[in-house]
Amino acid sequence: MIILILLALPNKGRISEPVNRILEKAGLKITVQGRSLFAQTVDEEIKVMFARARDIPEFVADGVADVGVTGYDLVLERGVEDKVEFLLDFNFGKARLVIAAPEDSDINSIDDLRDGMKIATEFPNLTRKYLKSKGLNLEIIELSGATEIAPFIGVADLISDLTSTGTTLRLNRLKIIDEIVSSTTRLIANKESLKDEKKRKKINQIVTGIKSVLYAETKRLIMMNAPKDKVEEIRKIMPGMSGPTISEVLSDKNMVAIHAVVDEKEVFSLVNKLEELGARDILVVPIERIL
Repeated sequence: MIILILLALPNKGRISEPVNRILEKAGLKITVQGRSLFAQTVDEEIKVMFARARDIPEFVADGVADVGVTGYDLVLERGVEDKVEFLLDFNFGKARLVIAAPEDSDINSIDDLRDGMKIATEFPNLTRKYLKSKGLNLEIIELSGATEIAPFIGVADLISDLTSTGTTLRLNRLKIIDEIVSSTTRLIANKESLKDEKKRKKINQIVTGIKSVLYAETKRLIMMNAPKDKVEEIRKIMPGMSGPTISEVLSDKNMVAIHAVVDEKEVFSLVNKLEELGARDILVVPIERIL
C-alpha cells in the first residue's frame, strides 16, 4: 500500500469533532485503533496523523504533512502563511484574538497603552506584530494557559487572548479594547505537495468532498404531492437548484409529485406557502452531500 497523502487533523479541541464528522460525511471514514497517532481511511492512499492544532501549520509548511486542518490564527502565529496554500474555509471555529484589560482599569482603548506595560498571551508573535504596527513597545509575557488571571495577580497589565463570544472575558471582569485578528477553521496544503500532479489530484478530491458536505448543510430536500393546476405557482416560489423535479402520482391523476433542493433558511415560510397552494404529504429531508 502506497500512502500518497498524509492529512494532519487536530487530536482534540473544539474543532476536532466537527471536522471528523464532515470528513465521514464526505465519505472519508477514518479508522482509529486505540490511542494511535495515525489512522487509516477508506482511501488507501490517504492516511491521517493526529496532532495539536497549534503544531499543524508548521507540519504542513515543512512537508511533514501534505494537508492539514487548523485555525487561521495558528497559521499566522507560526508565521507560515506564505509557506502554505489556503484551500478551504470551514466557516466554523470562529474566534477573535483580542486585547483585553481589567474592567476597572484606566485602559479603555489602544491609545491608553504605554511603552513598558506588560501584556500576557499565548500568541506572542501575533501580539508582537500587532504592537509593532501600533508603534508600541510592551513587554510580552508568554503563558501557556489561564491568561485571563494574569492582570489580577500582577503578572501583566492586560492580555491578548482568543475569544469566541467574549463571555469568558466578561466573567473574568475583562473588557475588550481592540481586535488583532479574526479566525476560522481552515484546510491548508503544502505548496510542494500541490506541485506533484498525483498528490494535487488526491488533494482536490478531499477539497471537493468537504465542500460538498459544507454546501449540503445549508440545503434541504423538499418533497410533496401537489395539484397539477398549482405547479406553475409552486415553481415560482420554489425554483430549486435547477428547477423542481415533477413526476406523476399513479394513484391520483390530478396530483403530481414535486421535489426540489432549497435553502434551509427558507423552509419555514416555504412549507406554509406550499400548504396554502394545496400541497400535501410534505417531507423536508436533510442532505449529506451536494456535488
